[in-house]
Amino acid sequence: MTPKVLLVEDSSSLAVLYKQFLKDEPYDLLHAATGAEAKRLLERTLPSLIILDLQLPDMTGEDILEWMSSKNLHVPVIVATAHGSVDTAVTLIQKGAKDFLEKPIRADRLKTSVGIHLKQAHLENMLDDIQQQMDRQRFHDFIGGSIPMQGVYKIIDAVADTNASVFIIGESGTGKEVCANAIHQESERRDKPFIAINCGAIPKDLMESEVFGHVRGAFTGATTDRQGAASLANGGTLFLDELCEMDLEMQKKLLRFLQTSTFTPLGATKEHSVDVRIICATNRDPLKEVKEGRFREDLYYRVHVVPIQMPPLRERGQDIITLADHFLRIYAKQDKRRFETISKDAQRYLKRYDWPGNVRQLQNVIRNIVVLNDDKSLGVNHLPPEIVQVTSSSIKAIRQSSLTDLATAKTQQLEPEPPSSIVSELPTSQPGSVTDNTSVEIRPMWQVERETIQQAIDYCDGNVLNAAVLLELSPSTVYRKKQAWEAEDSAS
Repeated sequence: MTPKVLLVEDSSSLAVLYKQFLKDEPYDLLHAATGAEAKRLLERTLPSLIILDLQLPDMTGEDILEWMSSKNLHVPVIVATAHGSVDTAVTLIQKGAKDFLEKPIRADRLKTSVGIHLKQAHLENMLDDIQQQMDRQRFHDFIGGSIPMQGVYKIIDAVADTNASVFIIGESGTGKEVCANAIHQESERRDKPFIAINCGAIPKDLMESEVFGHVRGAFTGATTDRQGAASLANGGTLFLDELCEMDLEMQKKLLRFLQTSTFTPLGATKEHSVDVRIICATNRDPLKEVKEGRFREDLYYRVHVVPIQMPPLRERGQDIITLADHFLRIYAKQDKRRFETISKDAQRYLKRYDWPGNVRQLQNVIRNIVVLNDDKSLGVNHLPPEIVQVTSSSIKAIRQSSLTDLATAKTQQLEPEPPSSIVSELPTSQPGSVTDNTSVEIRPMWQVERETIQQAIDYCDGNVLNAAVLLELSPSTVYRKKQAWEAEDSAS
């Protein structure tokens, strides 16, 4: 879209001159001779930039700036002023104007100023759009604003209005069907059907009938004609979940349907033609399935036009708490329980658990807690054992890692104190030797990890890179964990 520049200038001769200066520039120049006319134009259309004369026959340029501020019209303004009103122009810049041009205005100065501020406005709009997208905490039925999910939202935005095939890949419980439905709702097909089929839940003998339908008498028990999912989804979207579970023979028939948009119901002789957008999904590695002969290579390349990788819950950071809080409030209201909040300690455990079952597992855990308890706050005592359990082998591994770090530090002629956060005591039989001791204070893993990393950072005088080397961790991992703890502390 061509940018529009509004020139507010009461002198017709100067307006003609400025138009001549800018006639070859890549934007449209609008003209208003009075303040009232400028206001009317601004109420109808919002330009990318305004060149504003300070002295107008019906009001001052300052009046227009104040009116724009009252209307929340955020458009960059270049003030045009005579020599005697330069001080006024400077004052207006302090109030938000972007620049001032002293009359008589030279052509090169006018072109340069307009060009610079149009580019700046374009960049600011781009940043606002990006920030708005990054601020999305909800998107259709998705909940969460983490960076991995923002990437998913961006792909959905880009692909929704096309007819390209989409292949959604992700672990069970990551929201593949939610993603498919979001694509449908964002597309022009939103008013047409969204039909979902789980290929892993339908016996292979029934799959063709489920997808393409059948006519009466096609097989034993087919007492009437039946429409399949392809017909039901006509004009809309057909979502084939767990596609890699589909039988190879059926994959061949599906490939032909994708290529021609035609199919023949079981037992029929006449082809049917439909307009359907195909979205597929799998929780397997499709390339591995192709390599091992369970998934047709030609079908893979036909459906793998736009891949979307759904992030597992363990990689979504604060989204875990956002989702847990959402489920807590829903089920508390549904089951008439008092739960309102999740304690900080419980949040830490929830964020540090791996969630092999992803969002579906988190939902079931919260559901179970609400059914069996009735408190105002969800605490650590409510969490199931697999989330809060710290095994003795984990403690032993941490302890051994700490001792190794200490030995490494000593070889570099450093003399750190043994981290008290890891073991309650390290008894020695002789000076310089450490013997095994089963008297270990078992503490939550997140506390051990945090204190050990913080001690390493303090020992290195705040140098995270050196601390990461001592801990044998990636510097990015240490930075990420440190930022997460600081965010938690500031929210407390």
